[in-house]
Amino acid sequence: MDFSFTPEQEALRELARRILEDHVTAARLKAVEAAPDGFDRAAWHALAEARLLGVALPEDDGGSGLGVLELCLLLEQVGRAVAPVPVFPTLVLGALAIAEFGTAEQRRRWLPGVATGEVVLTAALVEPGADDPGMPAAAAARDAASWRVDGVKTCVPAAQLAARVLVPARLADGSVGIFLVDPRGRGCTLERQVATNREPQARLVLDGAPGDVLPGANVGWLVERALVGLAAMQLGVTERALRLTAEYTARREQFDRPIASFQAVHQRAADAYIDVEAIRLTTWQAAWRLAAGLPATAEVAVAKFWASEAAHRVVYAAQHLHGGIGVDIDYPLHRYYLWAKQIELTLGSGTRQLVRLGAELAARPPDG
Repeated sequence: MDFSFTPEQEALRELARRILEDHVTAARLKAVEAAPDGFDRAAWHALAEARLLGVALPEDDGGSGLGVLELCLLLEQVGRAVAPVPVFPTLVLGALAIAEFGTAEQRRRWLPGVATGEVVLTAALVEPGADDPGMPAAAAARDAASWRVDGVKTCVPAAQLAARVLVPARLADGSVGIFLVDPRGRGCTLERQVATNREPQARLVLDGAPGDVLPGANVGWLVERALVGLAAMQLGVTERALRLTAEYTARREQFDRPIASFQAVHQRAADAYIDVEAIRLTTWQAAWRLAAGLPATAEVAVAKFWASEAAHRVVYAAQHLHGGIGVDIDYPLHRYYLWAKQIELTLGSGTRQLVRLGAELAARPPDG
């Protein structure tokens, strides 16, 4: 079986790379990091004009009719460029679930705007002191007119930009629903937070906030796609960090020879290369299974495990092999270290993925 990408998929990846290389320059990153919203609108609109923001949306909703695999190719390039654009929260946390579970009205209202770059979406999957998005403390109850949501969410990416936040909440019967909530509407309070990679996030306090239920939405379905999306971004982050390291050690000389020729240096680089390849293989296996509609819970946990544990080793080695320049904020490597750490811990570290994997394996019936 051939698991290589099609020419169309390779063209999509190259288009995304070219756009982000053109727009997300070192000077632009500094300017965006100094702005309060941390959002590169020029890069975002360039992706929209290239029709990349609708890559995984149905054609009837203004998209290209492709899928998770193509979306992960885009996310890989976002990570490679450490681009401050809300592709992950909007497309993975928001648009995919609306496309899969939304009513005709919900799809019509939100998805075309996502494809054109006019609408930002996100999801509030994390609660203080909790590590399982499928078991939220937030609760939803129905009154005479609508659903009302109460609770506290934290580390909500792009919340200040989002038109709607997808909020998992527990119902009276013990099941969990997902609700579309206006983060600037009645009953909602946003408190600014800043992530490790300087990404603006928010604590979202819900006090009887009106919510529009997403019929039949499954939190586990959403989390699996979020974890694979994170792994795809981490692949781009670590690939680029390793490339920067290879280029630097090839030109940095000590004792009249490039330091890349020293045995200790190329051993560390070789170990990092193996880790990057492990992230690559596990990420594409999980993404392919999701795109094919196959069960992928175990593969997703394995991909996020490698995207957490191996990425830490890669960027740690990159910092060491760069020496002092690796922590110079005028040099790009520090951003890759911060992004790798942020992705490593988002929705659970490597240890949390082992817990998920163990639970999945224990629940499987014995062979034979």
